[in-house]
Amino acid sequence: MAQTSSSSRKPIFFTFAGLVTIGAMIAMPLLAGQPDGDKVPDIVRFVGRFHPLVLHLPIGMVTLAILLELTRLFSKGEDKKRGGAGSLVLGFCAASAVVAVILGFLLYQGGGWDESKLAEQHMWRGIFFAVAMIVTFLAKMWSDAAGGSGAWFSKAGLLVSTAVMGIASHDGGSLTHGENYLTEEAPAPIRKALGLPPKDGKSKHEGGSDGVAASPEQLVVYTDLVAPILEKRCTNCHNADKSKGKLRLDTYELIVKGGKNGSSIEPGNFEKSHLTARILLPKDDEEHMPPEEKPQVEEHELAVLKWWIASGADPKKTVAELNPPADVKAALAKLGTGGSSKSAATAKTEGGAPAPGAAPKATPADPALKTQVAGFAKEFPGALTFESQQSPYLTFTAVSLREHLDDNAFQKLQPVVKHLVTADLSATKVTDKSVALLSSAANLRMVRLSETGVTDASIDALVKLSKLESVNLYGTAVTDGGVQKLAGLPNLKRLYLWQTKVTPQAIDELKKKLPNCEIVTGA
Repeated sequence: MAQTSSSSRKPIFFTFAGLVTIGAMIAMPLLAGQPDGDKVPDIVRFVGRFHPLVLHLPIGMVTLAILLELTRLFSKGEDKKRGGAGSLVLGFCAASAVVAVILGFLLYQGGGWDESKLAEQHMWRGIFFAVAMIVTFLAKMWSDAAGGSGAWFSKAGLLVSTAVMGIASHDGGSLTHGENYLTEEAPAPIRKALGLPPKDGKSKHEGGSDGVAASPEQLVVYTDLVAPILEKRCTNCHNADKSKGKLRLDTYELIVKGGKNGSSIEPGNFEKSHLTARILLPKDDEEHMPPEEKPQVEEHELAVLKWWIASGADPKKTVAELNPPADVKAALAKLGTGGSSKSAATAKTEGGAPAPGAAPKATPADPALKTQVAGFAKEFPGALTFESQQSPYLTFTAVSLREHLDDNAFQKLQPVVKHLVTADLSATKVTDKSVALLSSAANLRMVRLSETGVTDASIDALVKLSKLESVNLYGTAVTDGGVQKLAGLPNLKRLYLWQTKVTPQAIDELKKKLPNCEIVTGA
């Protein structure tokens, strides 16, 4: 008798606690209203950022509960009676779901989701999932107290909870990675079944509104060049569903409107435009965009953005109307447009030599080189790649290696270094020894050595590379005497000297010697 009384009291207590929790979760967003990140304490934003960490717990627990129920379904005899998801497992499911909802609500209140219907929808579906899980847990408790009667209700609740969890999780993934994340790499049969365009088809910005491929001169700079760059690099965090800093970059009008810091662009002045100024900051700066962990804007993409803004940021002008200079034509060529009837990659001077600033003429890659590159894939995963499918030139980025890359490791690339056109060694353990190896890369156009152990000795190697256009020495030990030697690089267009030992006087002197070079100092 005592046992029956005890078991009947337990559901009453948990039922009361569950109903209070359900009421509180529903009341939270109704009482809080629309999120305003500017008025939210730092502690709220801090705690809310644990949501991505905790949300995997209820997903795992619900998966465990489903597996236990499936195991019971295919069991026999006593195992069938004892199997299934018990009250303890379902209780953990419900509790972890509630914690994930609370943290998600705090993250939502922290700002960056202004007028985002998808974010609000994700929040309410998350609450519905937690409510369904609590009801499922209570149904199981009451069923156990009644000797197993009505067990079907908890099983149905588990199925409903799982379905809602899947939908809410998809919303969360779309907020984090973009709405097309699941389908962008889908193979052709699946794309056809879903009614998606071919994987190599045009983006929604390409070719103009009529879908007819235009000649390079006829391309509208904003629609056909700038918008695809922003879509690729920026709009995952600045769109209708997620507008960090109250900023959207998915339409021209919203780019001009800007966010909480004002307009994103100042026509005619890329240096004062927030859009490009943030990109130019060092990657470890809190204000740098895109965030360090996200894919970065490439040099040629930045060149196009700066050119468009400097030319007035007009939304309707074509490439021909803005008349791009030689360096921008080279950047346009990398975007696959050419920028003129002659691609910058094949542009010639009257004497037949490559035009200054033009990219090296591309010829198909040597099969032997492809074999060599493939051989480095295991030791340098994703770091050494061809510049494009048609290019014989290589790019190297140590973004996934960082402190694991030192001089000894980089020396292993000696057989292919001469084919490099870009080299990003930022934040690695390389020293002057590795830069000396780079001196054999005659076609090198961009090198990033920020936050490495290089000194003035590396500059002696860099000045041998006449095609260098961009050099990043941020956070290194280079001095006045070293950087003055860079004046001998005829094609240098961008030089980063923030947080070095170079004095303002030396920078002023260097600017006189390199009038066409932008020197970024962080000042």
